[in-house]
Amino acid sequence: MFTGIVEEIGEITSVEQLTNAARLRVRGPLVTSDAGHGDSIAVSGVCLTVVEVAGGEFTVDVVDETLQRSSLAKVATGDRVNLERATPAGGRLGGHIMQGHVDGTGVFLSRDDNGVTTFSLPAHLSRYVVEKGSIAVDGISLTVAAVTADQFKVALIPTTLEATTLGGREAGDLVNLEVDVVAKYVEKLAEAHIRDQVHNRDGGTEERS
Repeated sequence: MFTGIVEEIGEITSVEQLTNAARLRVRGPLVTSDAGHGDSIAVSGVCLTVVEVAGGEFTVDVVDETLQRSSLAKVATGDRVNLERATPAGGRLGGHIMQGHVDGTGVFLSRDDNGVTTFSLPAHLSRYVVEKGSIAVDGISLTVAAVTADQFKVALIPTTLEATTLGGREAGDLVNLEVDVVAKYVEKLAEAHIRDQVHNRDGGTEERS
């Protein structure tokens, strides 16, 4: 589990294309200080398993499913990425509950002088995003300031702009999005309840006819 509080900005030092996968090497002195083989580190919001650690860098393998759903398919040597280690049991929940399972990608559209930043919102994710709710953008826990059917806005403070990759984003850049997992579970449970209600209603109607 992650909370969306970025610990440091890392750098992609190498990208190796594999069969239906990619191997990335990432520089991150802080997150590798206590990391070992098999640990989880979120790279711009994508939960990845550490394969190797050496010299302040770590290696991860990214499978095709992840490449299809995230911006990591387009990552290149020299790119900056947000890094966060998995939250330990009993650790402080500074942002919101995140799995590091990217739901899709959006596009950085604009940012005004007050830090209000607008991103595109894929149609299949819009129902999970609500005003004053939480959303993760490139692994950063953010509060939704406004939302429409195809866009959402967040208000970024100077610290967020300085301590994460969002400060260097430009219009057209792709970002990873993870919606609130609680909303997805509620929807799943509600679907079953509504289906049962409709079934009971229809069955009752047939008995009365």
